[in-house]
Amino acid sequence: MYTIPEIANIIGGKVIGNGFGHISKLSADSRAISFPEKTLFIAIKTNRNDGHKYIDSTYKNGVRSFVVSDSNIDFSKYNNSNFIVVDSTLDALQKLAAHHRNRFNLPVIGITGSNGKTIVKEWLFQLLNKDFRITRSPRSYNSQIGVPFSVWEMNADSQIAIFEAGISQPGEMAKLAPVINPTIGIFTNLGEAHQENFSSLKQKCNEKLLLFKNCDILIYDKDNKLVDISVLQAGFKAKLLTFGRCSEADIQVLSTDKDAGRTTVKYLYKSVYHEFEIPFTDDASVENALHCLAVMLHLDIPQKDINERMALLEPVAMRLEVKKGLNGCTLINDSYNSDFNSLSIALDFLKQQANVSGGKITVILSDIYQSGENPEILYKRVQSLLDNKNIDRFIGVGHEICKFQNLKFADDSAFFKSTADFLSHMDELNFRKETILLKGSRDFQFEAISDKLSECVHETALEVNLSALVRNFNYFRSFLKPETKIMSMVKAYAYGSGDIEVARTLQMNGCDYLAVAIADEGETLRKEGIHIPIVVMNPEKNSFRKIFENNLEPEIYSFNMLELVMKEAKNLGITEYPIHIKIDTGMHRLGFNPDEIDSLINKLKAQNFVMPRSIFSHLVGSDDAKFDEFTRKQLALFETAKAKMQNAFSHKVIAHILNSAGIERFSDYQHDMVRLGIGHYGITSVPTQKLEEVCTLKTNILQIKHVPANETVGYSRKGVLNRDSVIGAIPIGYADGLDRHLGNGVGKVLVNGTRAPIVGNVCMDVCMIDLTGINAEEGDEVTIFGNGLSINEVAQWLGTIPYEVLTSISRRVRRIYYKE
Repeated sequence: MYTIPEIANIIGGKVIGNGFGHISKLSADSRAISFPEKTLFIAIKTNRNDGHKYIDSTYKNGVRSFVVSDSNIDFSKYNNSNFIVVDSTLDALQKLAAHHRNRFNLPVIGITGSNGKTIVKEWLFQLLNKDFRITRSPRSYNSQIGVPFSVWEMNADSQIAIFEAGISQPGEMAKLAPVINPTIGIFTNLGEAHQENFSSLKQKCNEKLLLFKNCDILIYDKDNKLVDISVLQAGFKAKLLTFGRCSEADIQVLSTDKDAGRTTVKYLYKSVYHEFEIPFTDDASVENALHCLAVMLHLDIPQKDINERMALLEPVAMRLEVKKGLNGCTLINDSYNSDFNSLSIALDFLKQQANVSGGKITVILSDIYQSGENPEILYKRVQSLLDNKNIDRFIGVGHEICKFQNLKFADDSAFFKSTADFLSHMDELNFRKETILLKGSRDFQFEAISDKLSECVHETALEVNLSALVRNFNYFRSFLKPETKIMSMVKAYAYGSGDIEVARTLQMNGCDYLAVAIADEGETLRKEGIHIPIVVMNPEKNSFRKIFENNLEPEIYSFNMLELVMKEAKNLGITEYPIHIKIDTGMHRLGFNPDEIDSLINKLKAQNFVMPRSIFSHLVGSDDAKFDEFTRKQLALFETAKAKMQNAFSHKVIAHILNSAGIERFSDYQHDMVRLGIGHYGITSVPTQKLEEVCTLKTNILQIKHVPANETVGYSRKGVLNRDSVIGAIPIGYADGLDRHLGNGVGKVLVNGTRAPIVGNVCMDVCMIDLTGINAEEGDEVTIFGNGLSINEVAQWLGTIPYEVLTSISRRVRRIYYKE
């Protein structure tokens, strides 16, 4: 623990308050505080948010110690509290973490590189936890903020620490290096990630290498010549431990033999032949395993243990899945590991989801393996954590956790010796309208619980990366002034991705408005706890009562529609209800004509039943440079209409015209608000590496058949085979949203990294693919679009736009939401 004066001295801050208090926890997230009396809240300012806005709510939740950079705070409002005032709260956090790091004299592994950081870190944990008590970064906590919070977890029980560091621009590693101060360095690889902020790969390589300035040993792939040359030029004092196929490598890789889902790596180390096997065949996994091998050799792990543990390596799950459950439940599936640190993070996510959806909060937890901690102490810590999160129901699964039933994990608790035992009693537990976290070690096979609790078990699923969604949202926000609002379009089931989870995520990340097409969509969001303003873009004439009942705000595009909404408001005794005025500047779809503005203003000012909340218009071709002249005409027409409307009323009338492409190409016309739609999903007409495709449509292979040449596949004998072929059937058809025009070789899918053409006609529920020459087995994953096969390419095959591809996906296809 640290005292307030100690912390102030470390970070160079001025204390305002009584100076009392002992700190063992740090937080920059007001939603994720478990032990407020021990927590120091650090009000960090970023380009997108300001932690000072949350001091009030954090104080109300029991926190009494703060680090701030705003000296204009009315400190007298906060009785019995301490404020440490500094110039930069981020710098203060990093200084405090660096000081904390240097209190410990133990091996610290620092990992950086373009890819593989988290997997190498997690595999090292799997490989070394039998020998050491390990502190490591939770998930992918490798940023300027995440690294200090990771390092803060070092404690007297730590025997080895493993931290990863990620950077996106010059100058960042110089700040992270003293925080981690590694003794063992790992440079995973060098790729194109974040290259847009560096003048060359060489510059980025040198920036990453700053992490290893004071290392005792540095591990890297000597076959990567740019990395090798850069390391040698840097003149580090560190001993170099390299691997590669070249004879100069310390660990010389002789061969990598792949067979039946496994790879045997044969190598020479100190002139002695060795080999190990891993249960993966991709090149990235082999590279990651070699980094881990080098660490184990450096730490003198016996060769027998290395071989045994490598053979048992497990995939790293770097995400929290969210999906609909039975009886109105929401499932958060983290059933891959159950260490204490990841439990804390998962509980924070659980609370955020539950705060929106309402209902009971339930945790299903397996035995926690490989903690290195006394079980009684460990489960008391778990109990304390759950108690602070106000969990309503707890279910423990496993022989070990059953020994501690006397601990009050929750008022409603149940315990089962095994997953099978739980499943046999599940119907008696009556899960209903609960937000449920499944948190289990892989051995417990909690996926069986997940399947039984899931609303839909169709093999075909649309995976939605909520973390990527937020990053895309923030990318577009980077074009905007701080005061400019964002309206996010979640109509049409959020473009097919699922409106509720997308709306929740956007609401939690500072979206100002949501927009739906019809009132029914808005009503659904309100029932699911969405509270920010929602605009109905296409209100139907009989929907105004529903709009009023659900506090929705209608778009008004004609005098007839205006009369209807005023009449309904008058009948219900409603005054000054917000409406949004649509102006037709060239789309010629819906909207008041520009020459009707004066009459519209007069009509609005003559009554008090409704009031204009915003005025807006739609751009026709903001995504295409050939329409720029027309776009500028639209912008000019809108400017005139906006000025008239805003000058006519004493209250603020918000103006907005830019869509996703407009934000990127015409940001000078952002007015008071912008509308973000397809851009959420990483789809843009402007070439950029900063957006990520959010949705991945996946299924798997049902059956594989060997079909001779001259036979046909599918209905109407359309799939004529001109060679002996291997044909796979996959459970997706036009009823799932797979367009029939993709059949007969027009479309392709991705199987184990190789494209496989669709053969014959697409059926209602199934289609067939040509697997000839592809290493594939029944049950293998198939990507319809996603990583490696862009939705843009699928749209091009169909001669359409990505909007149509996304919105065509049937609701019977499972939506699986995950957070990295």
